[in-house]
Amino acid sequence: MRIVNPSFGLAEPEEQPGEGLPDQREPIDWQNDPIVLFSNSKPNTREMLEGLKLHLGTFRAIDNIDFVAKDGAGQPAPMEMIDAVAGKYRGAILGLAD
Repeated sequence: MRIVNPSFGLAEPEEQPGEGLPDQREPIDWQNDPIVLFSNSKPNTREMLEGLKLHLGTFRAIDNIDFVAKDGAGQPAPMEMIDAVAGKYRGAILGLAD
């Protein structure tokens, strides 16, 4: 999974001689690829994401859609959590609810 901070955008890719551009993976297949529902731990976020998961179940299998939440809304996700999520899932839906 490629994680991008939208406030900074993407740097121009650097091509090495004899190599392709970095991170040229297939686009996410939202009907089959593993997806994480990532909560920022604000009130009602889990409920919102669980409802979304049920709706996703009308057009795809949901056995590879998981829920992950930060420890608290007032703190960032630990880098270890971000690395684990990026290594396991192809897409993420972020829940920012109140």
